[in-house]
Amino acid sequence: MTLKLKVGKKGYIILPKAIREAVGINEGDEVMVEIKDGIILKPIKIFDGKKLKASLMEHLDRINKIPDLIEPKIGELAKIYLEEEFEY
Repeated sequence: MTLKLKVGKKGYIILPKAIREAVGINEGDEVMVEIKDGIILKPIKIFDGKKLKASLMEHLDRINKIPDLIEPKIGELAKIYLEEEFEY
């Protein structure tokens, strides 16, 4: 996709809302500028360790609520093919 944008005073370029939404850029986000044959803008996604940990703990809590899981015995599934499980 190619888009023509106009450079304003002080070098500002406005990215249209549709483009920002398509690539996940929100107000306050940072972008990386890469100079190659032209200029490339890439959104910088900041890793939120607290959010990930909370999500994993929530998932673990849901798993722990599942009633006793029965594990297969050694060799019990040797003759079962995964493809058979998904046949319609």
